[in-house]
Amino acid sequence: MKVEILSLSGDTIRFLLRGADIALANALRRTMISELPCMTIDDIFFFDNSSVLPDETLAHRLGLVPLTTDLDSYALPDRCECKSELGCSRCRVVLTLDVKADAEPRTVYSGDLVSEDPKIRPASPDIELVKLAPRQSVKFEAYARLGVGKTHAKWQPVSMCVFQHVSDDEIAALGGSASGASATKGGCFLFTVESNGCLPPERIVAESARILIQKLDELSGKVKRGEMADEVVEFEITEEVGRGLYSVGAGDFEEEEEEGGQQE
Repeated sequence: MKVEILSLSGDTIRFLLRGADIALANALRRTMISELPCMTIDDIFFFDNSSVLPDETLAHRLGLVPLTTDLDSYALPDRCECKSELGCSRCRVVLTLDVKADAEPRTVYSGDLVSEDPKIRPASPDIELVKLAPRQSVKFEAYARLGVGKTHAKWQPVSMCVFQHVSDDEIAALGGSASGASATKGGCFLFTVESNGCLPPERIVAESARILIQKLDELSGKVKRGEMADEVVEFEITEEVGRGLYSVGAGDFEEEEEEGGQQE
């Protein structure tokens, strides 16, 4: 298998993957979309919000703001030794916002967010968050954590990740070498990957390939050990109680039902 980079410009990389079948090419694509961690705001504590946007709507917007990510300094929350719900300096970053409009209306942008770690900041400072009328204000503390796209789309590090099968003639037109594209040596696929700004596109490809190889090695080890099926055991379905503003705990509904029954 061979990789040939055709272009690397800004947040976009285009490369040829040779000697692979379509299953492996698609596995690499899915890994970039759903398995590569990136940093995103996950919890928010509002101290003041007199804007026209409800807390939940503003929290949703903030969760979709891409943040530059440092994969070498931070760990996924479930792999951090602190085991704390709020996290620690190894698994979360605190970003704050304290903005007030005085006599004139004001637009709040992603660049107004203040991060405790300069390496973790909005990928673009020009993302519009909310407009404030005179004397309106917003003040909150947000917690950003690493996560993966298979958990929530806000943790997807790519805004585009596609591939297509290409022939020798198409490879030559793209400026690549036509050698090795023969079907007898495996197919040749053209990848176009666009980062949302959280990571450089070349880092996205390299880290995703490493994750995919790690998963394949784990699968190979299970095959060698004969661990081809997991034992089926009884399990209980429990209601998951969410954190922050993104979901409401199941217990809240139970309490409301009990109170309603008592009133009747």
